[in-house]
Amino acid sequence: MPRPVTVYEHKSQPLAPRKVYLQRVYRNVRLASALLGGCLLIGVIGYRYTAPMGWIDALHNASMILSGMGPVAEVKSVGGKLFSSAYALFSGVAFITNIGILIAPVAHRFFHKLHVEEK
Repeated sequence: MPRPVTVYEHKSQPLAPRKVYLQRVYRNVRLASALLGGCLLIGVIGYRYTAPMGWIDALHNASMILSGMGPVAEVKSVGGKLFSSAYALFSGVAFITNIGILIAPVAHRFFHKLHVEEK
């Protein structure tokens, strides 16, 4: 039975083959992309119905906040302002989470390789 790609090897095990490592990286990139897409969808729908903005303006505003650039269009409604505040906080957490997901296989391999070379 092949070893599952989702599990990292223990420090007592040998370094995983390059193919397994690349599968982990690819899986994490897909996961981070899906998470980013979901977060963007939440922002677009939220701005569309609470601000209210057109679809393109909602996409533009959500993209800019999610990327850390800040809002573009001024939000005038109370509901839109509340959503914008919550979405900005949510976007910060989503950004940090995405970085962790992307770095995890690279950092694990780096530290595992150091541990293997120690022996």
